Amino acid sequence: MAEKREYRMEELARLAGITVRTLRFYRERKLIPPPRREGRIAWYDDHHLNRLRTITALLERGHTLSGIADLAEAFDHGRDVGDLLGVGAPTEEEPVHLTPEELADHFAGEATPENLAAAMELGYLGTDGDEIVHISRRLLDVSSALVREGIPLAEVLNAARQVRTHADALAELFTGLVLRHASESDLPRLRPLARSVVEAELSLAMDRRMPRNG
Repeated sequence: MAEKREYRMEELARLAGITVRTLRFYRERKLIPPPRREGRIAWYDDHHLNRLRTITALLERGHTLSGIADLAEAFDHGRDVGDLLGVGAPTEEEPVHLTPEELADHFAGEATPENLAAAMELGYLGTDGDEIVHISRRLLDVSSALVREGIPLAEVLNAARQVRTHADALAELFTGLVLRHASESDLPRLRPLARSVVEAELSLAMDRRMPRNG
């Protein structure tokens, strides 16, 4: 395991490519966590360095300091990866670890504090140290594709909230069906069948709503 590094204020500012005055300003605005104090000396670590580099990257992408402060607060108070996924919970979804800069790149400037808070409320996002965790690679890829097609992320998240309600009802229906005729231990084995039924029915429903030629 790599040894944890710590830095004095001047060294941290140099490594982050900012001035000591800027570093003090960021600390006063609570954009970075407080340093560890040893007497009158303040010690910073790689967590602070990564946060400073993130702030610089977000500023370059057009985010305001006020917005970054909201993002920082959300990161610091967001659920961690264990809460997000549920310790030991079975899942077919692959979580994705992202830096804040990578998350911003996925959503073309729409990773706003409001959208971040909505995604956290839905349980899509959590934190793992300095990284953000998205609960599902498939959901991340689909939502970013929709945003690239010109659909606002806020509307994508609102639709996801409505889909969640219907998905919970479908899961309850299938679980009840299995438990009436089989055992709980059969649920993981039969789970792909439920997904296939839902995918087929959604495909047929979309067919019924597609414009017909002629």
